[in-house]
Amino acid sequence: MNDLLLYVLTALNLLTFIVYGIDKWKAVKGKWRIPEATLLILAAIGGSIGALLGMQIWHHKTRHLKFKYGVPFILLAQIVLIYFICK
Repeated sequence: MNDLLLYVLTALNLLTFIVYGIDKWKAVKGKWRIPEATLLILAAIGGSIGALLGMQIWHHKTRHLKFKYGVPFILLAQIVLIYFICK
């Protein structure tokens, strides 16, 4: 994989992980929340590993079916896509 792509994906996953943590903090404090669509888009554009880690570590969005099943599905689709691109 291209080094630049690896750096971009690492940064995106770190950002996604942090955004999930911020949204959890906001949920606990009763503050304005990050839209669910934003959280899912971050996962879909390459931050799926960060999203899964954020869900597990922050215990956030784990009961919502679109996150519980959607984020792992997004990761699986990304793995398949990378497989076919690198094949």
